[in-house]
Amino acid sequence: MNYVYLLINIGVILFPLALSFDKKVHFYSKWKFIIPAILITGVVFLIWDLLFVKLDVWSFNPDYLLGIYLWGLPLEEILFFLTVPYACVFIYECLNAYFPNNNLQKYSLAVSHAVLGICFAFLFFGYTKWYTLINFGFLFVLLFAVEYVNQKYRFMFKFYRAYLVALIPFYIVNGFLTSIPVVIYNNNENLNFRVGTIPFEDHFYLMGLLLMNIYLYERFKSKALRTG
Repeated sequence: MNYVYLLINIGVILFPLALSFDKKVHFYSKWKFIIPAILITGVVFLIWDLLFVKLDVWSFNPDYLLGIYLWGLPLEEILFFLTVPYACVFIYECLNAYFPNNNLQKYSLAVSHAVLGICFAFLFFGYTKWYTLINFGFLFVLLFAVEYVNQKYRFMFKFYRAYLVALIPFYIVNGFLTSIPVVIYNNNENLNFRVGTIPFEDHFYLMGLLLMNIYLYERFKSKALRTG
């Protein structure tokens, strides 16, 4: 039972890692851009994670952990910020390789406006709850910055497409984590509304995690093309 969270991490990355050498996607050739994006984003989210543990926003069930802790977090939780972003960026690149058409990019700003509106609404109604406040606040600032502050990298349609596809494994993985449960949420610090066993905020947590990774990935890739 102590291997459950570790096995979930392995399951998340197993197929993306094995398929990284697909001839059409050539995902392995982009590791030099992916790895720094994952590491930078991982530091931000690990600080967030550690803060939430201290604030009792969530905790981890020791029955499903190896018992190895770094900086106060389970080893498996740290691995989560490597395996999940890698798998999600892999989905993003696969969709870009097999479906390169980007004609719907013109609609992405309208989608972003809707997401910003959702963030603002939940910040207004849930600002007293730590998970709701930080989750929607972070996504609002990040999305605003990507759409309005730094407009060099236009990838948002591709991002939203990848996000929708990533929701499929998200429901499987998060379903396990929240139903067993491996991760225990304090409902006093969230909206106490769940999709199955998954807190509503988790959907936008995934969006923020994926958006930061892909933004940095696209930035590093674009910079390399300009200087190369």
